[in-house]
Amino acid sequence: MPYAPWRPHTCGRMVAAVIIAVVLSLAAAGCGSGASRSATQVPSPSPGRTSASPRPGGSSSAPSSGPAVTPSQAPSTAATVPPGPVFQASTLPLTAAMRARMTGVSWHRGCPVALGELRLLRLSYWGFDHAVHQGDLVVNASAAASLTVAFGQLFTARFPIRQMRVVDDFGGDDERSMLADNTSAFNCRLVPGTDVWAQHAYGLAVDINPLENPEIQNGKADPPAAAAWADRSRSSPAMIRDGDVAWRAFRGIGWTWGGDWRSLKDYMHFSANGL
Repeated sequence: MPYAPWRPHTCGRMVAAVIIAVVLSLAAAGCGSGASRSATQVPSPSPGRTSASPRPGGSSSAPSSGPAVTPSQAPSTAATVPPGPVFQASTLPLTAAMRARMTGVSWHRGCPVALGELRLLRLSYWGFDHAVHQGDLVVNASAAASLTVAFGQLFTARFPIRQMRVVDDFGGDDERSMLADNTSAFNCRLVPGTDVWAQHAYGLAVDINPLENPEIQNGKADPPAAAAWADRSRSSPAMIRDGDVAWRAFRGIGWTWGGDWRSLKDYMHFSANGL
């Protein structure tokens, strides 16, 4: 085959083709690199921005680091308030020891009720010291449930009671019990100056805070140490007044208040039959 002589214009076309191919290759590589960077380096949202980046399809959602929490599942930030004191009450038959203790003191043969007809009522009450205490009342079995309701209402209202002890702690002496401002119920005794059994002898009467709520007759107070409390314009949360929480609590169980009597005023006294 004869040797073909070199032609400058043919070589020029070949060189130009090689250069174009190299340029196109470099351009393609550069475009691929730029696309990779834009996919991995997502710019952080600007300060204060709350909207999320749009998802494919036009929806948007904020990134989540865990399962969604509904408002009902969200932890509460409110302080937990501890429950307040709870009223407690129990009604117990008189034990052999209690019967022995009462016999010859607050109860004796000839009383209008037998010991088996009485119950020991143990109740919560608010003291003058703003603390909760447990007190004891001996009452007629027929009145135990209704008295529990009444004293429960006094407890809810935080009506203060100085102390609540059986009169046997005072030798069965009503005067000593009153001077101690003691709230009590059963005591087998007569109405003073009569031969009639007091309602306390049946366990159907309660005296509450006797010093702040004395009996007043002919301008005289009983106990005499409570004479200053004959002035019912005085102010004390331990006083009982017409229409107040104590009055409503006992009226609610069908008992009446000695402060509503006309011949005398017995402000401490509530009874089942009004006597």
